[in-house]
Amino acid sequence: MIDDTGFPKDGKDSPGVARMYCGALGKTGNCQIGMSVHAVLGRDQSRRRQGQAEIKARRARSAIPDELRHREKWRLALDMLDDVTTEWGLPRRPVVADAGYGDATEFRLGLTERGLTYALAVSPTATAQPAEAVPVTPAYRGTGRPPQPRYPDPPQDLKSLVMAAGRSAGRYVLWRHGSKKSPGNPTARMRSRFLALRVRPANRNIPRGSDGCLPECWLLAEWPPGEPEPTDYWLSTLPADTKLRDLVRLAKIRWRIEHDYRELKDGLGLDHFEGRSWLGWHRHVTLAAVAQAICTQLRRTPKAPAQA
Repeated sequence: MIDDTGFPKDGKDSPGVARMYCGALGKTGNCQIGMSVHAVLGRDQSRRRQGQAEIKARRARSAIPDELRHREKWRLALDMLDDVTTEWGLPRRPVVADAGYGDATEFRLGLTERGLTYALAVSPTATAQPAEAVPVTPAYRGTGRPPQPRYPDPPQDLKSLVMAAGRSAGRYVLWRHGSKKSPGNPTARMRSRFLALRVRPANRNIPRGSDGCLPECWLLAEWPPGEPEPTDYWLSTLPADTKLRDLVRLAKIRWRIEHDYRELKDGLGLDHFEGRSWLGWHRHVTLAAVAQAICTQLRRTPKAPAQA
C-alpha cells in the first residue's frame, strides 16, 4: 500500500519543508510530507483464500462462464437499454425506475449520454443547486493555478429545497383511477399534492459546462395532504415546458411493472425455478417472459368469434 503523512513545522530549515496541503492540519500549511510503501497482509488472508476456493467451486457447479463477473444493477440496466434501442430497434422512450437506480449518478449520466430522458426516484438526501444559482470565478491572486468558476453556496439536499418552496407551491394532480373504490371515493381516483422545481443536481462527478454550470433538470416531490413533509422525490430530464400532470403520470407509472411481476410470479411461475445451473435459470426466466408477452398480446387482441 502507498500513502503519505504530513509533519507540521513552524520553521523553514528542516529538509523538504514547504507550504502545501497537510493532512495532519486539514489545510494548507508549513509542513514536510513523508511517503511510504507498506507490504500489507490481512489477518484473514487464509480465510479469504478458502472463501475464494469455495466461490470458485460454486461457480463451477452452476456452470457460470469464467469471463462473467459481478456487474452493478445500473450497468446491467444500461446494457439492456442498449439492446432494446439499438439491436431491437424499439423507439426511445423516457426511462422510469426506483431510487435503487436513480441514486446512481453514473446511471443517470449513462441515460443522458444515450439521449434518453428519464423520471427516476431519488433519495431526499441527494444534493442540488437551485436552477437560478450562478457560478462565480474567485479573483486570481497571481500564484498557483487560476481558480475555476464555482457556486458560491454549498448545494442543498432535495428535501431542504422542497421545504423551502413550501407546501403552498404544490398543486393537486389526479394521475389515474385505481381499483379500490370506497363510499368516499367511488371512482377510486388517485390524487395527491405535487411540487415541481427546476434544480441542478450537484454530485461531484457530474460534468459541468465551460462556465461552471451544472445541467438543469426537474425535481418532482409528492407532499400528500396531512403529511408534515414530502414523501417521495424524483429527478427528471423531461423538457422544461413539460406540464406537471405529465411529470406526475410518468413518475407514477411504475405500478405497471409491479403488475407484471405479480403476473409473472403468481400466474406464470417466474419464481418457481429450483434448478442450480446458470443456463437453466436464464432459460426459465426467458420462457416465463415469453409467456407473459403472449398473455399481454392476447389481452390486446379482440376476441375472435367462437366456432359452433
